[in-house]
Amino acid sequence: MTEVPTITLNDGNKMPLLGLGVFQIPDHEKARQTVEMALANGYRMIDTAEVYENQIAVGEAIAESAVNRDDIFLTTKIWVSNMSFEKATKAIDHDLKELGTDYLDLVLLHQPYGDTFGAWNALVAAKRAGKIRSIGLSNFYPDQYMNLELAHEDKPAINQIEINPWFQQTNNVKFFQGRDVAVEAWAQFAEGKHDIFNNKTLKEIAEAHHKTTAQVILRWLTQQDIVVIPKSVHEKRQKENLDIFDFELTKDEMDKIKRLDKGVSQFFDHRDPAVIDDIFGESLKQLRDSE
Repeated sequence: MTEVPTITLNDGNKMPLLGLGVFQIPDHEKARQTVEMALANGYRMIDTAEVYENQIAVGEAIAESAVNRDDIFLTTKIWVSNMSFEKATKAIDHDLKELGTDYLDLVLLHQPYGDTFGAWNALVAAKRAGKIRSIGLSNFYPDQYMNLELAHEDKPAINQIEINPWFQQTNNVKFFQGRDVAVEAWAQFAEGKHDIFNNKTLKEIAEAHHKTTAQVILRWLTQQDIVVIPKSVHEKRQKENLDIFDFELTKDEMDKIKRLDKGVSQFFDHRDPAVIDDIFGESLKQLRDSE
């Protein structure tokens, strides 16, 4: 079974460099089976979120697995509609109940909207109470991060952001890692956009190492100490995604991948007011109306 390397977060906790993401698996039985399969295949990190609507299934799979809970690194995220001290405090207890556990390894603020200061204070309080081991962010830009860090004693351990060959965020990765904040990638494969799996450069590199393009992308990220959470409901791909630590990309190969950067999000601009209103507006209205 593949042994996944770990990184040490700035709070001293260790986190696997590779895990399973369960975004876009809302079906209860499918999500439960997928996590059960992953744990049996050697995965020891599961990344979910309130908004994914599969926390109960994830919790059931962990409970039914032969793997000890203490050997599993479990992450969830607080959604925008819970982004205040009171709502995040309640949400943490709700998440613990849905996931069937008495502690969470990592909880992230999912988006930089709403009362992020209040929600962050809720994470800090839950960490001090022993409900959470590590706390962090998702989709925060450097200036948003600095605003949070400078105003609080407790520093985020990690920031989960979009990173793939088309949108590498090199300067932001350098910024966060330079401040001892780990970086975790979502959408590592850009959901297949621009026919990524058949890209000539990536295919040539993959053939040189007798690997798949997906494995090359994951290795490119993990060689930069970026945590990856590829999603797959298929056993063959789950095993392939895990099998990336027996080869290393050369500097020339890393440079070739670097030149693929388009410098644009493959999904949406988190700083476009129209996008914020369209995607997060309803959740922010729920937050406002419930206060």
